[in-house]
Amino acid sequence: MDFGKAGGAQAAAQDIIKDTTTAQFAKDVMEASRQALVLVDFWAPWCGPCKQLTPIIEKVVKSYGGKVRLVKMNTDEHPSIAAQLRVQSLPTVVAFRDGRPLDAFMGAQPESAVRQFVERLIGEEESDNIAEVLATGREALEAGDLQGAAEVFASVLQADPQNAEALAGLAQCYIKSNDIARAEQTIALVPPDKRNHAEVARVQAAIELAKQGTKASANTAELEAKVAANPKDHQSRIDLAVAFAASGRKLEAVDQLIESIKADRNWNEEAARKQLVKFFEAWGFKDEAAVEGRRKLSSVLFK
Repeated sequence: MDFGKAGGAQAAAQDIIKDTTTAQFAKDVMEASRQALVLVDFWAPWCGPCKQLTPIIEKVVKSYGGKVRLVKMNTDEHPSIAAQLRVQSLPTVVAFRDGRPLDAFMGAQPESAVRQFVERLIGEEESDNIAEVLATGREALEAGDLQGAAEVFASVLQADPQNAEALAGLAQCYIKSNDIARAEQTIALVPPDKRNHAEVARVQAAIELAKQGTKASANTAELEAKVAANPKDHQSRIDLAVAFAASGRKLEAVDQLIESIKADRNWNEEAARKQLVKFFEAWGFKDEAAVEGRRKLSSVLFK
């Protein structure tokens, strides 16, 4: 047997489950909860339900391999902390994270209930962490750092391969680098029940727009000539708007569709307005051209 490893395992177990005192509470709970979820078990030697709960909660905590810690406090010997937290019955278990209490339960509970309590808190914590990482990825994407954004989204997907926002973000990186095929492959990995996510819908709209633009952009000069010759050629004007959008001329694309709507908003079942809405969806709510386009569209529709 490797005694060094055995000693290390014993030390780790002592860190995961320990008894505390009033003097040690700040270190064992408040400080420790900045690294992991800490459950504080308030108990007393005379409490029968406490004796039932302790082995159950210890078993649950050990199963998380250090992601959760258990600190036990004998309220007969150390009553002040329990009084400050307004503990009214024993056993009471209070969960701490980042130096503050999150939630609690009272009384002896079955293992399934204790595990559900812990799972919910860990899930909320992991969701918060992922949300922060995704926000970093979106900021990098908006700043034009495609490589940095892709790395952030990929890191999320390593932990959660079906994360819809991360898949959408990575697909957007491919779209901005003109790799539409990879963007399609990436967004296809989104589970069916998450296809309606706003970011996923935005990517799908952007892919569709890119495909339309590839076909139309080759004929931009021809389309401009057609529109100049016949301003009421709505289809050529819409195709020209798509070509402009594909080449990054967003405001010009918006203006072409606004002109079509002004001339005949109902043409081909409001085709120009619908195309404009697709632009807004593909570009995103905060995009400057989308903001200006919505303003112009409102002025036309509600004048």
